[in-house]
Amino acid sequence: MRGFSQVDVFTDELTYGNAVAVVHDAENLTTDQMAKFARWTNLAETTFLLPPTTPAADYRLRIFTISRELPFAGHPTLGSARAWLEAGGQPHTPGQLIQECGAGLVTLRQDNARLSFAAPPRLRSGPVTPDELQSLAKALRLNPTDVVDAQWADNGPGWIAALLPSAEAVLALNPDYTKFGTFAGVGVVGPHPEGSDADFEVRAFVDEGTRFDEDPVTGSLNAAIAQWLIPAELAPTSYIAAQGTRLGRRGRVHLTQADGEIWVGGNTVLGVRGTVTL
Repeated sequence: MRGFSQVDVFTDELTYGNAVAVVHDAENLTTDQMAKFARWTNLAETTFLLPPTTPAADYRLRIFTISRELPFAGHPTLGSARAWLEAGGQPHTPGQLIQECGAGLVTLRQDNARLSFAAPPRLRSGPVTPDELQSLAKALRLNPTDVVDAQWADNGPGWIAALLPSAEAVLALNPDYTKFGTFAGVGVVGPHPEGSDADFEVRAFVDEGTRFDEDPVTGSLNAAIAQWLIPAELAPTSYIAAQGTRLGRRGRVHLTQADGEIWVGGNTVLGVRGTVTL
């Protein structure tokens, strides 16, 4: 019997964010066992907490979708940190956690109920080619001229991102998944009108191996988008992104540039705690 948690991330109310399943004390599990359990939970991601292999880290994390293992993902990072703390984890430095994962060491900080992580470096960034823009627009059922800008925003899951002129345009999208081709993950962002409770609307469309699906709230995508928009002065140095609106969720992601880093934060709600037989 191992400890088990399910945490709702980027929300302050259960069922309005993005859930992650967390298995504690997972050091004796094989990769195959982890992958099978992740398929069984059928959530966007399932994570496994392990002892770190480096003294600098507080814990090690492996992250699985229903079809593959990821080196890094945002909402599993925050949800797993919350689960680790709630299970009695004590970080080396109060108020700061160091997570070891496939992307290396990720720093998190705790500010009352909100956890934030420092966005990891992008594996691929920069503008897309004209052919890539054409393919991206076709997948989103848009004309290339409808896209204000597009960039690679890959920090592990393979994101390519498009900036649209408005949040309304983002929410109106009905992608053609048959046209996604080699795109593993497509993110779309657009500004809300001034005075709204969020500055941008974000949507994420993800290849799950056997199907494409829309992710409710996506930390890794928001991290990479902020690494693009803030330095380009397309977004302020601190802003709030809404995500999950079309899915009936109320995700809120807090993005801030500080101390030379992009910090990605959100509230987390521990929804389920118990044990699992694995």
